[in-house]
Amino acid sequence: MSAEKKTYRSFWLILVSGMLTGMGNGSVFGAAMMCLMGRGGFANWGGAGMDSYNPSTFTGFVDWTMIVFGLAFCVILVVGLGGHEKLEAKQAA
Repeated sequence: MSAEKKTYRSFWLILVSGMLTGMGNGSVFGAAMMCLMGRGGFANWGGAGMDSYNPSTFTGFVDWTMIVFGLAFCVILVVGLGGHEKLEAKQAA
């Protein structure tokens, strides 16, 4: 099985597990930030409608943090899988 095929077959696993893990860590980061600074400089908490995704509101900032952390974990999984495939290819040779 080629390296591209393994990466292709792992797409949904990478996407689901990376977003789940990363967004979980992003929510912990948001909770820690809330405990440290309160609402701080955020005039609006942003919990209604599309304000939930407006980064100038507190909720929007935390939501975008979770999305960015999720995408970062997906990248980490792709890099890890690539490294694993290289090790497998080296052992096979």
